[in-house]
Amino acid sequence: MSGKGLDGELRFCLEMSGTETGLRLDRALARRLPQFSRTAIQGWLRDGRITVDARPAGAATPVRGGEIVAFDLPAPAPSDVVAEDIPLSVVFEDDTLIVVDKPVGLVVHPGAGRARGTLQNALLHHAPELGSLPRSGIVHRLDKDTSGVLVVARTEAARLALIGQLKTREMGREYEALVIGAPPATGVVDAPIARDLRHRTRMTVRSGGRPARSDFVVLERLGRYSLLRVRLHSGRTHQIRVHMAHLGFPLVGDETYGGGRARHILGRQALHARRLALRHPRTGEPMVFEVPRASDLVDAIAALRSGAGS
Repeated sequence: MSGKGLDGELRFCLEMSGTETGLRLDRALARRLPQFSRTAIQGWLRDGRITVDARPAGAATPVRGGEIVAFDLPAPAPSDVVAEDIPLSVVFEDDTLIVVDKPVGLVVHPGAGRARGTLQNALLHHAPELGSLPRSGIVHRLDKDTSGVLVVARTEAARLALIGQLKTREMGREYEALVIGAPPATGVVDAPIARDLRHRTRMTVRSGGRPARSDFVVLERLGRYSLLRVRLHSGRTHQIRVHMAHLGFPLVGDETYGGGRARHILGRQALHARRLALRHPRTGEPMVFEVPRASDLVDAIAALRSGAGS
């Protein structure tokens, strides 16, 4: 059970299960609530924001099973991003979620050197209540030049639930990528990704990076190019672009990771978020959303099929 107090705080409770008996409370809660870090849970326990059977508890308190843990968490800081009347392609929305089809060229949220003209600005105009949520409810992002489906939470409870689905890999994300070369018909890239030490705007595969896995299957051979479907098992920055370049098959048009020589085919990285599968945060209903390729990618594939684009 969850809700908001009069001051905007997030309040909810849960019952501990017998399978958690003997675990430290902070560890058991981190397992049950992957949307929260264990460090955050420990801080809330110290601050008295988490109680067990209506009494204060410590991080090391052992779980007995059956006790009721109640949370009274601080309200998220309001957004200072300005609402702007920017057209949105809304695929689905209700009182909990907004699913959009992000076009090529639209930045997801403001950053260095860009305060306006982003998806976040557009969302605040479409649904002003998102101003009370961190990043206006955006829980994952797409690169500026990547098109496709993206989900936004309309409530703090939904935001935390979706973050949890991302962390536990319950949220399924599939992409289409047009790459240079002829990779195997199917493949798995299980290689850690970290910031490139020489070029800070790039990511790279290197030891000590964060675990990252991408599965791919070839959908179509197009002369010297291949159209892939890629499934993410993690969500690292530039993951597909980095993984495919690491294999020697950079994305068409991706100047950052070696695909710039095919920029005449498509003047951006050829990546499209085609499918998103999740569980509705409020109802638990499985939901799947698919969006069509951006028109420039459709044209590039058609040109390669005809032999005109090679």
